[in-house]
Amino acid sequence: MSLRSFRGLGALIGCVLPERRLFIRSGNHVRFVRLGPAFQAFAWAGGTFLVVWCLTVTSVLIVDSISSVSVREQAVLEDRALALSWERDQRAMEARASQQRFAAAMEQISSMQSELLALESRNREMESEFQAARDTLRRTMEETGVALSASTASQDPKADELAGTLDLLTRALAETVDKRDQAAAKTNEAVRLAGELELELRLREEESDRILRQIEDTLFVSVEPLDELLRATGLDSEALLASVRGGQSSHEEAPLVRVAVSTMGKASLEDATVRANRIVDRLDELDHYRLALESVPLAMPVQDAFRYTSPFGPRWGRMHKGVDMAGPVGTPVYATADGVVTFAGWQNGYGRIVIVQHPFGLETRYPHLNATRVKVGQAVARGERVGDMGNSGRSTGPHLHYEVRVNGEAVDPMRYIHAGRDLL
Repeated sequence: MSLRSFRGLGALIGCVLPERRLFIRSGNHVRFVRLGPAFQAFAWAGGTFLVVWCLTVTSVLIVDSISSVSVREQAVLEDRALALSWERDQRAMEARASQQRFAAAMEQISSMQSELLALESRNREMESEFQAARDTLRRTMEETGVALSASTASQDPKADELAGTLDLLTRALAETVDKRDQAAAKTNEAVRLAGELELELRLREEESDRILRQIEDTLFVSVEPLDELLRATGLDSEALLASVRGGQSSHEEAPLVRVAVSTMGKASLEDATVRANRIVDRLDELDHYRLALESVPLAMPVQDAFRYTSPFGPRWGRMHKGVDMAGPVGTPVYATADGVVTFAGWQNGYGRIVIVQHPFGLETRYPHLNATRVKVGQAVARGERVGDMGNSGRSTGPHLHYEVRVNGEAVDPMRYIHAGRDLL
């Protein structure tokens, strides 16, 4: 730069920042300090640099703090999901135990009913035998009376034979009466046992009703937030669940078996069976939600400390189709949902990129990687490492450009990230 240029720059600074004098008075003495244009320019530049540096450091600290909070929230989300799964298993076990108690009670009642029917049948037989023996005895006594009168008059030798027959019939009648009394005692005992069983069955029905009501309330509270979560992502929850039901045969887990109990005409047991089946259906629905959520990208792709540098939306005159998360080179990048890798390599602009296809038309993209750790066709699970953060492709610094697409159309990934946090 020539001397004339320096002079012109000095003249420009002199116009913008003219020379100033600072007067300082101490007693009767007055002093002044000259503030030339160059000194003023240096002071302004230094002050501006200090303010910008303070704002930058404060922004970095705030972003790092938000990132650490998001990591903790993700851990709490996973713990809550595990707790819900454990609670669902516990309710299923309680439902099966209730079903077994119903079956045992019905077996006992069926056995007691069979025994009561047998005792009533035997009692009727004993009553018939007793009536027949009494009629026979009455006829025999009448015949004996006639025979004794005749033998007394005529000294008939058959009188002793008739007396023996009368004694035999009397003993038979006494034995019949004893058997009848024993049958009546057994009948009374059976009635008492039936009453005890009926009381026990009623107590078990009340306990089962309490358990079923508690399970119903728990399942209602568990399912409603999941439905709201899916709707918060913008996805059609009914269509997702219908797709899961249609493809359930492809999963290893079979649907829960509905309760089938012989009610023997008992209305209370029929109602309990209906409620138990509703619980089974609710548990099956909860399992459908679990399968659907496993395939929806609700997790964070970066779990180490990072900072958001660019949101989803218009940027520099064009559409920015993802969210930028900046961090050191080599920071692990994880799959946000279960899926299959459809691309792992280099693409213009994206650099090294991994594309994961999920069910329901969902797709996630992880560009600008420093390295890929999966292959095309590989099935990945949520939380599985797919690559390392880098600066490849058209990038201004090491970061992850995270994209979520629905049927090929890019959507805001923060909608899914916030929905995952709402599961807390």
